[in-house]
Amino acid sequence: MSPLQLLRACHPLPALAVTAFGALLAAGMGHSPASTAAVAVTVGLSQLSVGWANDALDAARDAAVGRTDKPLAGDPAGRRTVAVAAAVATVGTVAACLAWGWPAGAWFLAALVSAHLYNHPLKATPVSVVPYLVSFACLVEFVSTARPGAPAAPGWLVAAAALLAGAAHLLNAVPDLADDAATGIHGLPQRLGARRSLVVASVLLLAATITLLAGARPPLWAGLAALGTAAVLIAVGWYAAPRTAFRALLAVAAVDLVLLVLSGAL
Repeated sequence: MSPLQLLRACHPLPALAVTAFGALLAAGMGHSPASTAAVAVTVGLSQLSVGWANDALDAARDAAVGRTDKPLAGDPAGRRTVAVAAAVATVGTVAACLAWGWPAGAWFLAALVSAHLYNHPLKATPVSVVPYLVSFACLVEFVSTARPGAPAAPGWLVAAAALLAGAAHLLNAVPDLADDAATGIHGLPQRLGARRSLVVASVLLLAATITLLAGARPPLWAGLAALGTAAVLIAVGWYAAPRTAFRALLAVAAVDLVLLVLSGAL
């Protein structure tokens, strides 16, 4: 397996998005540059751990449906390499959790365990969305409590992160619903179907934006601009290709995060 294939197996776009989310949140919460970088490394390691484990576990399923976007579908022998890489990244993430200490390390360890429980066995169950909600809520608490003497994150911020995560789960699954159904995956998006998944995801995205606006209380013009941008991006996701809907979600999350940081609410 080539280094490029190994990189593709970690789900690079979501991994980069979540890592950037953690780093920007840390900067907005007042972390020093060194601490912000440490948060980014910790989150990045966890994303490698979860992404590689996901592809290693799904290798046989991806090969069965001919997933050309999945490196292991065309290279079954690479499964061991990806599994070993996932194990190394997991050990690195756990070491980082220990280094952060209590309670920040515990929060992030909970996020890591929750994410791996999604990979197996919760991905194929009606509660497949729960690990997303838990992991992102714990991520926000980790970033907040990683500052010496800092309090827990405000409830509205934790709720907004969980809402965004729930939308991410639904939108990320929509392009692959047929393949998932053919290989025995019957999580929440598969049970809802494409249309209802888009409806629920849209509601969650708007709810996340409104929650952030209520908590951060930015100037009226900034709040209206953020809400309008979110509505436009959601509409784009509805009428574009399924994978574009997921990218629209990332754009909404980016708008929300920028609004949050610039408002000074953290």
